[in-house]
Amino acid sequence: MRLTGKTAIVTGGASGFGAGIVRRFLRDGARVMIADIDGDRAAQLAREMGDHAKAQQVDVADAASVLAMTLAAQDHWGHIDILVNNAGVTHIPGALEDISEDDFDRMFHVNMKSVYLTARSVVPHMKENGKGAILNIASTAGVSPRPRLNWYNASKGWMITATKTMAVELAEHGIRVNAINPVAGETPLLKTFMGEDTPEMREKFLSTIPLGRFSQPEDIGNAALFLCSDEASMVTGLAMEVDGGRCI
Repeated sequence: MRLTGKTAIVTGGASGFGAGIVRRFLRDGARVMIADIDGDRAAQLAREMGDHAKAQQVDVADAASVLAMTLAAQDHWGHIDILVNNAGVTHIPGALEDISEDDFDRMFHVNMKSVYLTARSVVPHMKENGKGAILNIASTAGVSPRPRLNWYNASKGWMITATKTMAVELAEHGIRVNAINPVAGETPLLKTFMGEDTPEMREKFLSTIPLGRFSQPEDIGNAALFLCSDEASMVTGLAMEVDGGRCI
């Protein structure tokens, strides 16, 4: 019960890695807002998880929607201890010059601008409290890029740098900022990463992971629990690879 008494917002929390984080946080005593663009799926997961889970429909690329999410959390709990920026999208694999401007803009807004918007909304509240933990879900793609995912790779590299600069600036306010770099995982984005979900393509991806398996939501939930708990009180600016050895 390492998060007893703490509150957390998890964006993109209704499925995939986000749902893994939500489940682990709740199991360890936190009260969690499941914030997702799919409000129905968020509500369904909240019902499954019980009284300490709260659903919130949010578009993380929209400033008004992010502010409404933050105010709803403050009104419901009175304080926000943890923010997990997990919402993310990718583009279909392709030559960098062939990715459409619409796909690029969508990825820029969801993967990058969202971190700015949630920080602008939540950080002032954490500064008032003199403490807080922010966790950004980046990717091994930001450290060891895969071909044909150029702009996704770049967005996750941006997120890793944002994590480090946020950590430096916010440390004096008692706010820790870390990131997790998952390898490709069993989530709704897996098919998009691969371009096609076939046994051959899965084997190709798995051949780059020494431990020989994809990340599971539970793997990311376990790492997130540590980084957002008081056990990691001396850890900030870290981009932790949870990748089965892919980046070695």
